[in-house]
Amino acid sequence: MNIAADTEKIYEIVNAESRDPYAYLGIHKVENTSKQMKGFAIRAFIPNARSVKVIDEETNGSYLMDKINENGFYEVKVWDKKDYFLYRYEIEDDSGNSYSMYDPYRFLPVISDFDLYLYNEGNHHKVYEKLGAHIMAIDGVMGTLFAVWAPCAKRVSVVGNFNQWDGRRNQMRCRGSSGVWEIFIPGITKDEIYKYEIKTPHGEIYLKADPYAFYSELRPGTASIVYNLDEYKWNDDIWIKQRSNNGTFEKPVSIYELHFGSWARIPEDGERFLTYTEMADSLIKYVKDMGFTHIELLPISEYPFDGSWGYQITGYYSVTSRYGKPEEFMYFVDKCHENGIGVILDWVPAHFPKDGHGLARFDGTALFEHYDPRQGEHPDWGTHIFNYSRHEVRNFLVSNAVFWFEKYHIDGLRIDAVASMLYLDYAKKDGEWVPNKWGGKENVDAIDFMRQLNSTVYKYFPNVMMIAEESTSWALVSKPPHVGGLGFSYKWNMGWMNDFLRYVSKDPIYRKYHQGELTFSSVYAFSENFILVLSHDEVVHGKCSMINKMPGDYWQKFAGLRGSYGYMFAHPGKKLLFMGNEFGQFIEWDYKRSLDWHLLDYDMHKKLKDYIRDLNHLYQREAALHEVDFSHEGFEWIDCCDADNSIISFARKAKDWKNMIIVVCNFTPVLHTGYRMGVPVAGYYEEIFNSDSEIYGGSNQGNKGGMLSEEIECQGKKNSILITVPPLGVVYFKLKNMT
Repeated sequence: MNIAADTEKIYEIVNAESRDPYAYLGIHKVENTSKQMKGFAIRAFIPNARSVKVIDEETNGSYLMDKINENGFYEVKVWDKKDYFLYRYEIEDDSGNSYSMYDPYRFLPVISDFDLYLYNEGNHHKVYEKLGAHIMAIDGVMGTLFAVWAPCAKRVSVVGNFNQWDGRRNQMRCRGSSGVWEIFIPGITKDEIYKYEIKTPHGEIYLKADPYAFYSELRPGTASIVYNLDEYKWNDDIWIKQRSNNGTFEKPVSIYELHFGSWARIPEDGERFLTYTEMADSLIKYVKDMGFTHIELLPISEYPFDGSWGYQITGYYSVTSRYGKPEEFMYFVDKCHENGIGVILDWVPAHFPKDGHGLARFDGTALFEHYDPRQGEHPDWGTHIFNYSRHEVRNFLVSNAVFWFEKYHIDGLRIDAVASMLYLDYAKKDGEWVPNKWGGKENVDAIDFMRQLNSTVYKYFPNVMMIAEESTSWALVSKPPHVGGLGFSYKWNMGWMNDFLRYVSKDPIYRKYHQGELTFSSVYAFSENFILVLSHDEVVHGKCSMINKMPGDYWQKFAGLRGSYGYMFAHPGKKLLFMGNEFGQFIEWDYKRSLDWHLLDYDMHKKLKDYIRDLNHLYQREAALHEVDFSHEGFEWIDCCDADNSIISFARKAKDWKNMIIVVCNFTPVLHTGYRMGVPVAGYYEEIFNSDSEIYGGSNQGNKGGMLSEEIECQGKKNSILITVPPLGVVYFKLKNMT
């Protein structure tokens, strides 16, 4: 026996500084050369134990352990066993209480070397099946495997109520150079709370939530919760199969964006949130009736501060406990699919907060972030930037995207703040950022990450939606990597949104001087697969609600908003509206309170909601409005130059060009009768939609069902129609019969 070596190992364990406590704790073969005996040494470190016995599970024989260190280190040598055997401890603590437990240190490693290799290489696409907390049985013993990446830590332990939050008790083994620590703790099952206690290279003690936890405590609690995500029985096989076989590019996509905590609340119960299951009962019925095809949720990964709206995430694999349990969110998604509604989640790989229990300085070093604040911090948001050059960090994020599609059956991710990822100098002044190796401002590592992300997601889940919120003119965002693109399926059209809102916010008398703001989007409308967005960002922080952006009196505000939406739904590109926009909420969105649903008691608000409902259903029915969104073949200007009247007109076409809708938009409160407009072909044009209809709160100026074209040249067309253009109105005409 090497007494000095044994003393050193005991010292490391007692002082909680061992990187491999399994090398000494647990059961090990030993020899007594003087007596020519072979057997086993069983060693345990159990602070506060008065006595410990080893109980043979097969024979029920017992062996009293010797206390070989005053801090609670026990050992017994067993000479009557030839093979390893399953045993448990019977312990009496220093308060006289007795309990039984299996020895965590008698179990072999679970995570394979190949898993670790793939992870360190950045290509373990489902690493959430290995890292984190996983309930399982080993040798017939139920417990939980814990695994975490902390390569620079001196020591990592799992702590919780089960070990009195004592970091000495369940010290983990470090799996070689992988930086991954693991331990199987018998007896730990579902709903147990835990954290990782990490001793940093500088000897500091951190308590960290599990980066791969499937569930977390309700704030202000910050602990992780052991959970099993495989118990829910899904009922959406048909939906998933149809999704895999059919993309959305030629389909109607009208997205209802919402914040879960403020769509509606329960005033009778202290203004509490609706739960996932309550939202499944109320929200889905509403969205389906309104004709939206998708719901997009502001982030629902776990986050500590309500005021971040979910954009400062600490639990990337944990659905927030604010609204219920993981299986209840699964139920919500399942019910959406049952009702023909897709679910999109906002996802935030651009930054993460500095909360002490989160990813920041996870093992005492800049593990997930860059160390240099010029590379690792967003000064505007006070958050850290992911280090996209590190394989394990990219693996963490790519695997997380795969996780949401696999475990929660979601239909798309909207990736937040892509521009901040693409540019090293985003929101930074000279001297506050570090150029790339070629001296440029492009974040090459982030670009590679996004291409890897999208390629990996589509490998497993064809035809899901990967949507970039990218606010600059970066080229080929929604084009595949093999042609130099980033690989997203869609891009938010922020340029259209800014120009359009700037235009409609102006008094109509001045709009004729700004016609270009309205028409410029047609220049680049087909350069990307665009989604037109009027999102949450446009109705907060003093920007006014959508109805209050409209100039004029009460009637003009509603007419102007109806006309704006009518133009938006006819413009090429998929659609997104934020909650409350559909019924004209007057005040800005406030995450702390419910939408003002009482406004629907007022006629104009109810009629605006009915207008959006009918517009959505029309958009779904008419192929001309959605089938050819990303090609010039689906759009034709009739007149974009009538600035004096602030009127524009254009045609939208389906793949069968004869399936055509003519759209006329009047952005002034002036009624135009006898307005001649050219049409692409001769025929009868039926008025199929009019924002000025009385049923929507308008003045009921229309075209008596439609009109037959005349062979009178106008606006470069051989044929034309003479129409009435309502004030602040949008009218859709459908070609019914060619002549």
